[in-house]
Amino acid sequence: AGLIAKNLIEAWARIPCEVEVASEFRYRNPIITPTTLVVAVSQSGETADTLAAIRDARVRGAKVFGITNVVGSPVARESDGVIYTKANKEIAVASTKSFLGQVASLTLLAMLLGQSAGKLTTAQIKLLFSELADTAEQVERILADCGPAVEEAARAMVDAQSALFIGRGMGAATSYEGALKLKEISYLHAEAYAAGEMKHGPIALIDENFPVIAIATNSPVYDKVVSNLQESRARGACIIAVATEGDEEILKHADHVIYIPKVRDAFSPITASVPLQLLAREVAVLRGCDVDQPRNLAKSVTVE
Repeated sequence: AGLIAKNLIEAWARIPCEVEVASEFRYRNPIITPTTLVVAVSQSGETADTLAAIRDARVRGAKVFGITNVVGSPVARESDGVIYTKANKEIAVASTKSFLGQVASLTLLAMLLGQSAGKLTTAQIKLLFSELADTAEQVERILADCGPAVEEAARAMVDAQSALFIGRGMGAATSYEGALKLKEISYLHAEAYAAGEMKHGPIALIDENFPVIAIATNSPVYDKVVSNLQESRARGACIIAVATEGDEEILKHADHVIYIPKVRDAFSPITASVPLQLLAREVAVLRGCDVDQPRNLAKSVTVE
């Protein structure tokens, strides 16, 4: 979610933005000043490393803004401002609703920063807000319609030992969500990589037993993603693509296609992540895994 927010904040507000792993943040002596805004993202609002990062940032004089699902949680109490994702209660360990809520909340924050910086007009904000609101209906469509395609793709990769998720731009950030969910609940090793970096290592792993799952939605870098699919397919990989409705070109380059509604590229992580989450669930079910309570994991990580 943070990687997605970075792209949007820099695009809309033209403010430099860095993404940090909370557990690493306070150990590397980051450059923080009183004009720095630190945005802390935590589903539970009680993640130990995130709270430690918040406290360190405040000591350094930064303002802190929290994104959490739990009202009155420590992250909410210790932040200067907060957006509640309002994803309702999540029982399963793997956060799905909360992730979408985090992305939507961070998107709203990016819009606000863009407006405050004078980079987005009121008319642009209204249009963006309207399109963002429409993604709720589009997610419902995906949940209702993509089941058969997801099941087919899951059967094609259920016996794999590893999988590679790739994308470019917003798709690269989204691919991390797909890989994380798959490894969390199906115990199938998965890695996410920016597609443009495949020649720098990951392509050496590609063969007929190594499925590649690509975010190939409509975007300025679509043609480059297709080129990466051609490279992977030439090496025997089974290609699973998340693509935009109406895209027939992708059928030439993928073995399995999961179609989603067309949205603005900025909002594609919201829609594209849903079939990836469903794919992870279906693979986990086929492998006989406990989808809701995966081994060795807890809903809240309250210790370092």
